[in-house]
Amino acid sequence: MARRRVKVFFDGGCRPNPGRMEAAIVVRGVVHLFDDLGIGTNTDAEWLALILALEVSQASGLSEVELIGDSREVITQANAALANHRTEHRHAARFLTLAAKAPPARIRWIKREQNLAGIALDARHSR
Repeated sequence: MARRRVKVFFDGGCRPNPGRMEAAIVVRGVVHLFDDLGIGTNTDAEWLALILALEVSQASGLSEVELIGDSREVITQANAALANHRTEHRHAARFLTLAAKAPPARIRWIKREQNLAGIALDARHSR
């Protein structure tokens, strides 16, 4: 029987842009929130969220994880980094170092409204 991939949702943001970065990771319904990740752009925050998703997965002893986020730019860059072992973006080196230990089975994009981590971040800043 084939093992099912564990879905790990990630999202990063900053307020304002550029500004204070934060991230959320959702694994098996459990929300992990990260505050005060420094000052940066939305793209920096998305990269940090991806890196944190991999760190949380590895710390939990998970394998065969599917990292799911809503930033096409970061997902495209991360998949390219995995395929080419190149660090085009400044956060890619840290990501590749982590991925060398236990690479994700897949990194994929979904719509913002389907991203459980994005929903968790939005809930923190209700209007």
